[in-house]
Order: sequence, then structure tokens, then C-alpha cells
Amino acid sequence: MFDVTDLTRVSPVLDCRAVSFENPTGGRGAGGTAAGGRKGAPSRRLEPGERITLADLRGPATIRHVWMTFPPAPPEVMRAILLEVFYDELDEPSISVPCVDFFGIPHGRPVALSSALGAIQEGRGFNSFIPIAFGRRVRIELVNGSARRLPFYYQIDYTMGAADGAGRLHATFRRENPTTPKRDFVIEEGLRGPGRFVGCVVGVRCLDAGSWYGEGEVKVYRDGDRALPTICGTGLEDYVGSAWGMNAHAALYAGAPLDVRAPGAGPGDIPDFVGFYRWHVLDPIMFERELRVTIQQIGYDVFRRDEAERLDRAQAEGRVAGLGLTRPARGPLLAHGIVERVDDYCATAFTVCAEAQPVPRVDLAAALADIGRKAYEPPHPAEALFQAIDALG
Repeated sequence: MFDVTDLTRVSPVLDCRAVSFENPTGGRGAGGTAAGGRKGAPSRRLEPGERITLADLRGPATIRHVWMTFPPAPPEVMRAILLEVFYDELDEPSISVPCVDFFGIPHGRPVALSSALGAIQEGRGFNSFIPIAFGRRVRIELVNGSARRLPFYYQIDYTMGAADGAGRLHATFRRENPTTPKRDFVIEEGLRGPGRFVGCVVGVRCLDAGSWYGEGEVKVYRDGDRALPTICGTGLEDYVGSAWGMNAHAALYAGAPLDVRAPGAGPGDIPDFVGFYRWHVLDPIMFERELRVTIQQIGYDVFRRDEAERLDRAQAEGRVAGLGLTRPARGPLLAHGIVERVDDYCATAFTVCAEAQPVPRVDLAAALADIGRKAYEPPHPAEALFQAIDALG
């Protein structure tokens, strides 16, 4: 199979194709037929509730790049745009996720992102470079689950030919709002191996108080692990590649580009919304039969000398985690240490499996609940312009 990452390789016979509204079949020599090739059909308008087919392709082939854009809108509109992918003749999708989450940002709040497998350029150009290999057929559909009409542009770039040993990409969306005390949130589970966990995009809507929300360990259970995992991390920000807390940042294989907090909030204050990603490219996670990936809801709290009642309540509720709290003999602190939390977690997990399998479809109502803008969040400057254009018909 031609290695597309080796830029010294030349292969004029590699059949490179693209699908868009200008060439919906990806046919050779069939692009740009509308308006005599003078940009006659670059986009179309999506009606509320409309489902459209972006591509219905025969393989074998591999999708190399997916790009799309839709106008800035409130979070409940942005997250209501859904992507579903069906392999061969399966009636149920193997990818079913909100589009913005698929491209790397949760909570319907796209921000600028640049990573090895995905990019949201300037916060509005959505790109995925995760390969999607398929055999006989692939069908890609998009749903406008919002109540607004939306202009929509896209392009899907792919190469024809079978890839030796290539599995099928699966992407699933989960949300637990709120989480259950002392029960780890599940990022991925339920797919049959052999397979490979490619990574995840995780969102946290912080509900609990405290000084820090991210002490929870990411755990990977594979092939028979039950009570204890094979891979156990050391904390949320450590899994993302940072340390000693976490603020907005992005890197090739991990980052936390979304950090929404009120004006005047400092680095030590808990944000309202957080979004992070982690790609397991150079540190692969393979499994033979089964996989389960979870993250704990554990944070850090500090109790001042005048907060004895709050400390007693935390202990009575069983919220003290780990080896217990540290109690300084002197100074302003009565106690400090890690504590159990209850927050709102969501995750989009990306897993390649040897066989295509159905995944749970997005529960739109659950995905949209409680993600509305905070009073301090201004709308995007272009939102009013797009609404005015839409009103003109």
C-alpha cells in the first residue's frame, strides 16, 4: 500500500479522489460541473432536522481528510450538527457523534485548535486527518438537528485501493450529566477486538466546588482486566501531557484548547467548561478482545481553619479520596488533599476495530442539555450577520 506519509514517494497511478457538492460521487473528471465550472455549487442550505448524504462510495479506499464548515452559532446549535458513518451494508452507524466534538472540541464551543489528527482553523474551519478505511462501501451522512437553517460546505479527500490490515474507524459519544459519586466515567467500552484505541475528546462541565477538578486517573482495561487496569495514569492534566493544573493549550498529540471561565477568574479558579484531547499515535493502545477506558472524578480541595463545618460535611459524605487529607499543625489551612467530585462529563472516543460494528447513536437531547452560554460569554461577531442573511431567504 502506498505510504502517504512518505513525501519522497511518487506514484502517479495512485487514484486520488474528492467528494463535495461540486462532485458528489467523487467521479473522475466530474468535479465542478455546475455553472460551467465557475463555482456553481460549493455549498447548500441545511433545513432544520434535515439529513443529507455527504458521500456514498464504493471501495476499497481510505478517506484521508474531512473538511467542513458551518456558520458561528450558539452552543446548542453547533452541537446539534451530527455526523454518522455506515460501513458496507450496516443499517446502524459505526460513527455517531456531534460534528464539533468529532473535530476536537466539546460543548458546542469551537475554538482554534491545531493537532496531529485534527484542526479547527481560526475556530471555524473543521479538519480531521484520522484515516477512515473502508471495504465494499461507506456512507457518510450529516444531520442538522438544530432549529436553524444553516449554510454548509464540505470536502472529503480519499484514495482508492485496499490497505493491508486496515481496520474500521469507530467514534462514539457518551455523556453523564451529572456523574455518579465514586463511579468512573466511561470514555470507551463495548467494541470487539482486535482493535486500537486512537484517542478521545473529553469535555467537563464543572459542577462541584473545590480548588481543582482534575486529579482523576485515566485507566485502560484490556483483554481480561477486571478490578484493576493494565494502564493507569496519574491525573487528568498528566494524561493531557501538562502538569500542576491545566490552562488552555494545544500540542500535536494532546491539549486542552477549551477553557471557559468568568472574567476576572484566575488560573487557580475552576472553569465552567473544559475540553481536552489525547491522540495515541506514537504510544499505541492495542487490544485483542476487549477494551474499556475510564476517567475518575477526583479533585483537590483546601479547607481553611474557619471551614471546619465544611470539612466535617465532606468527611461525613465520604468524599475524602486516596490516602486521606493532610492536616497541617500550623498555618491558615485546616486540611487539604484529594476528594471525590460530581461533575458533567462527555467524551467522543475514536477506536479502530478489525470489523465494523454498530455504536450507540447520539441522544440529541442529552447532548444539548445544560450547554447554553453563560451570561459573560459574548456571541461570535459574525452570528448576527448570518442570521440576517438567513432572514432574507
